[in-house]
Amino acid sequence: MSTHSIAFIGTGVMGRSMAGHLLKAGHTLHVHNRTQEKAQALLESGATWHATPGGAAAQADFVFTIVGFPQDVEETYFGPHGVLAQARPGAVLVDMTTSSPALAQRIATAAAAAGCAALDAPVSGGDIGAREARLVIMVGGEETAFLRAKPLFEVMGKNILLQGSAGAGQYCKLANQIAIAAGMLAWCEALVFARHAGLDPARVIESIGGGAAGSWSLNNYGPRALRGDFAAGFYVKHFLKDMRLALESAAAMKLDLPGLALAKQLYDEVSARGWDDCGTQVLFRHYAERA
Repeated sequence: MSTHSIAFIGTGVMGRSMAGHLLKAGHTLHVHNRTQEKAQALLESGATWHATPGGAAAQADFVFTIVGFPQDVEETYFGPHGVLAQARPGAVLVDMTTSSPALAQRIATAAAAAGCAALDAPVSGGDIGAREARLVIMVGGEETAFLRAKPLFEVMGKNILLQGSAGAGQYCKLANQIAIAAGMLAWCEALVFARHAGLDPARVIESIGGGAAGSWSLNNYGPRALRGDFAAGFYVKHFLKDMRLALESAAAMKLDLPGLALAKQLYDEVSARGWDDCGTQVLFRHYAERA
């Protein structure tokens, strides 16, 4: 694989690992993050720091962004010191944040006007998938840009599919989050039930985790929750954002999604307890204490 000059904007829980894989693959890396401290390990490994998203983008053939919320994406791309103001003509701009499909379409239109190409490519797999370079990457945009970026996606993930035109990656990720939302309720309820029945919930996971009830969330988040480890692999506040986006999209389609609505209600209760910066597995604690 040929090497490239890459900008990576957003070096949080997942972005730090993703950018690190690109750096280890031999690419030149230009980074920006709101908090420079979170990029320090990358800087020590040879990445170059930039004070603004646009400053990093100006040096790059490919620009990757993974930030928190749609308003952060908006500022990162459309702000006065943003990506679109300074990106090189011909660059491929890839937003990997879970964000609004409509915003992804706006970015694609603006990128084309600036002589660039844009992809929306949100990911699934959490901190573990990011560290182990086996993320699921769901992509929307033009096939030509997708094929250019695919070798770089392959450095960060294993399951990489073009879902359709601009915004399609975001719609796919929202479908993913809808499925996860109900699944989080399911394993939390199952383990609380098992505990109250006098069983060892960890042993229960050993039995049911390999059968029809098994899921990535049960097998990865369940043991963490039982240990009282509620550190964020994926923040509650970000999951709530995703569920809001999914419910807004469903409403626009005139769809009723009661399972998603219930999950959102329960995570709102988790948020009200001050647990926004915990991992999504903290829902188990909420269930256990309610019981």
